[in-house]
Amino acid sequence: MELWERVYFGNSLGDWLVAAAVLVGTLGAIWVVMRILASRLAAFAHRTETDLDDLLAQLLSRAKLLLLFVIALFAASLTLALAPLAELLLRRAALIALALQAGVWAGAAISFYVERYCRKASAEDAATVTTVTALGFAARIVVWLLVVLLVLDNFGVQVTALVTGLGIGGIAVALALQSILGDLFAALAIVLDKPFAIGDYVTLGDYQGNVEFVGLKTTRLRSLTGEQLIVSNSDMLSSRIRNYGRLHERRMRFTVGVTYDTPREKLEAIPGMFREIVDAQEDARFDRSHLREFGDFSIDFETVYYVTRPEYAVALDVQQAINLELHRRLEESRIEFAYPTQLVYTRPMESGETAS
Repeated sequence: MELWERVYFGNSLGDWLVAAAVLVGTLGAIWVVMRILASRLAAFAHRTETDLDDLLAQLLSRAKLLLLFVIALFAASLTLALAPLAELLLRRAALIALALQAGVWAGAAISFYVERYCRKASAEDAATVTTVTALGFAARIVVWLLVVLLVLDNFGVQVTALVTGLGIGGIAVALALQSILGDLFAALAIVLDKPFAIGDYVTLGDYQGNVEFVGLKTTRLRSLTGEQLIVSNSDMLSSRIRNYGRLHERRMRFTVGVTYDTPREKLEAIPGMFREIVDAQEDARFDRSHLREFGDFSIDFETVYYVTRPEYAVALDVQQAINLELHRRLEESRIEFAYPTQLVYTRPMESGETAS
């Protein structure tokens, strides 16, 4: 009998050599191809702005040699006639290796996008970095739980009963921690929907302040009087929030009352005077000015304009400049500001009248 035809464990030596060649060739081809593609994609990714090529390069670099060896071993075993138990073990080992490699790649993909998001958000919205990092960690836990369930299923464990038990336990935990979970999902909604960002000035019912921090459970505001306000995330989203940090223009309105003895021609000139004063301000845009009503002791003019910059201090500076110029112009025109007064008419008493 020739050497190549000698039988070992049910297969000839030639079959074993073919299987070894398939093992080495498959493993080498997979490893070399992945390394070459990873290096080429990494070099190409530096010249592009898209994330897909960076992600593919990172995934290829996370291929595990031991897991690839198990998969190549299973491919080589297909050329041999093995016992049913050996075939079953190799098949299960290959499935487990595939599941573990898929888990490694899924975890790497989650980490890739979490790192990219945190790098972009760290300068503008640093507080969301903590939330996104925690959510990425939770996503990786879910991935590896699925991998463990798949591995246990391959070993014959009744995964259905296990999942049912975990589901019942999860419901009990969720009921016990519903407040915390509500705040956690509210933090996720804040990160994704972005109703406000760090530094925005917001009002929340009777409370107001600048947003300092958005955490997994609470959002922290710094009030104008200096104290820190800590509000749960679920309360933040269930309230009506006014976000002054996204104010583009600030609407300003003021009313000026003049005395009733002001001549009509001067009354007609007042709206135009107000317009000239507002138009002279660099950061103001005139809207309207009208004689609105005849008050109890004054003729009232209402003027509306917009401050084109959102800062509150700028709005006050513009209003102050308008008020000073308005005072000067009315003084030059000899138009008097009205203030609460009463005019009492008296007449001499006639004969026979008595004072009451």
